Amino acid sequence: MEQGKHRAPAEYGAHQAPAHYQGGDGCLTTLVRIPVRIVVLLVVLPVRMAWDALVVTVRAAERVLFRPLGRALARLFDVLVVIPARWLWRYVCVPLGQALVWLARAVFVRPWVALWRHVVVPVVRYGIVAPLQWVYARLLTPFGHALRWLYRKALVPAARWLGAALKWLLGVVFVLPVVFLWRYVLVPVGLAVAWLVRYLVVIPLVWTYRRVLTPLGHGIAWVLDQLIRGVEAVFRGIGVALRWLVVVLLVTPVVWVYRRVLAPVGREIAAALGVAWRVAGYLSRAAGRALARLARTLIASPARWAYRTVCVPVGHVLRDALLAPVGRALRAVGRTTRQTLRSARETVRRARRDAWRALAGGPPEPEPGELGSPLARTLGSATTVPSAAPGPEISPLPEKSAQQG
Repeated sequence: MEQGKHRAPAEYGAHQAPAHYQGGDGCLTTLVRIPVRIVVLLVVLPVRMAWDALVVTVRAAERVLFRPLGRALARLFDVLVVIPARWLWRYVCVPLGQALVWLARAVFVRPWVALWRHVVVPVVRYGIVAPLQWVYARLLTPFGHALRWLYRKALVPAARWLGAALKWLLGVVFVLPVVFLWRYVLVPVGLAVAWLVRYLVVIPLVWTYRRVLTPLGHGIAWVLDQLIRGVEAVFRGIGVALRWLVVVLLVTPVVWVYRRVLAPVGREIAAALGVAWRVAGYLSRAAGRALARLARTLIASPARWAYRTVCVPVGHVLRDALLAPVGRALRAVGRTTRQTLRSARETVRRARRDAWRALAGGPPEPEPGELGSPLARTLGSATTVPSAAPGPEISPLPEKSAQQG
């Protein structure tokens, strides 16, 4: 344990270095860094103290004000809205809905069901469906069979013979002349025309394309390619020169300014802000502890002493002399109120049962104070049977015992 407590001291300044700290800076950077951090600390310290004060205030308000206020509002909402709504739903809306459902069934559903079962279905079945079935079976089916026989035996052979005759007639009148004209007139003329077109037009055009136009096109393409390559070389040289000028005159100074000026300045400002924020946190915590100890000494300790010495005895006296009798009286009133409400609910339930019995009918229920018929007890068993006749309390002696006596 002692070895764990005494650890080796860390390098000085290692805990204060930022995450991306780069060592090896010169004395000038160190001399600039210290005033910058002092100035940033003077700027950040009021902000950090105001932020810590705001956080402490919000936490205290949430713990002391918002939580109790939320609980009170939730309880008040339950008492004023949820419980009355639940009671209204259970004791008013549900019975009213059940009564409306029963009334709707009795007024709308049952008459329509009876009309459908006893009027519509018999009329449709015996007035429409049965006559249609008879007409289909006795009239339409034989008529359809007759039409099918006429079609198969008369119309189909006649149509087949007529089709063969029309086919032969069309072949003789139209097909044979067209075939003769195609074979002996059009084909020889077409072959002669194709031979003339091939040797007078196609072959000269092919020779001209291969021997004249193709070499001329290759020469023109070579000249244009060389010209385009020369232009590309000129523009490429101009682009290289412009890029070199842009890099030398614009990019290099900007990169140098960013690396040598902006990046170190930004890194130092970020590191100064981090260190200043942590130091301001330490200072703010020390100031808060001092203020808390001062408030505890000047306010909390006298208030605790006054509460324990004065308020607690006075509260005990008020509780024993005033609050306890008032609580007992309120509990008695609450018990009386609950009994009254229970009696009212029982009266309402009994009136509802009587109203239902008057509307729907049913056997009358015995009154709560009325006693039923005495139950008979059978011999040899301790159970009672409602329909059995009551037997004597003393069982008769057996025959042997009677003869011996």
